[in-house]
Amino acid sequence: MSTATVAVIVVVAVLVVAALGFLARRQQQRRRLRERFGPEYDRTVERHNSTREAEQELRAREQRHRELELRSLDPAVRDRYRADWQRVQEHFVDSPQSAVAEADNLLVRVMKDRGYPTDDYEQQVADLSVEHAGTIDRYRTAHDIRGRADAGRASTEDLRQAMVHYRALFAELLGDGESLDPRERADARRTEARAEAADARRAGGPTRSRRAEEDGEAGESVTAGESRRDAEVAEGRRR
Repeated sequence: MSTATVAVIVVVAVLVVAALGFLARRQQQRRRLRERFGPEYDRTVERHNSTREAEQELRAREQRHRELELRSLDPAVRDRYRADWQRVQEHFVDSPQSAVAEADNLLVRVMKDRGYPTDDYEQQVADLSVEHAGTIDRYRTAHDIRGRADAGRASTEDLRQAMVHYRALFAELLGDGESLDPRERADARRTEARAEAADARRAGGPTRSRRAEEDGEAGESVTAGESRRDAEVAEGRRR
């Protein structure tokens, strides 16, 4: 075998190895992006109609996220925000549309306190998607409902769903991934039951209204003791 032939074989082998290494790295990076962004990965691919362009955007989001000066909230600040959320949730019973707007504004305040830029909604969503990919689509849904509510095109059930979606991201941002504690979840269930009862009364539906009231009363009696016990357990763990 001539020297020239050997050289050609070596060059081809090197190129093949390099190509395989490149493909392996691409596949590894693709898996990493899929795992990190979940449904947001597929959503971005669909929007761009190009996997390559979508992955470029997601990597750019990661780079921008690394440059943000994000911070955790002090315990006292978290407690204040929890109290604010509770007031908004209670307001939902009498004024669902206003409560949803308040929930949206409260969430933006939390984002700002955490260090997220909040001037542009689309950029806000992109920044949040890096660490909160599991709930970012729920935030989009809630924000969309808020917009329809402002135009008078959202039902009370839509507004209730918006509150649930807002609460999911609110809980993550408030506790760096921690959920609402058992007492807060019980309070949320009771508030939603009272809101359904109030809406049924306004709509003049006695059967649905009575059922909602009974559900709310049952939720109060059943969850009150559980709420106290769960809260005591949670407090003991924190100590």
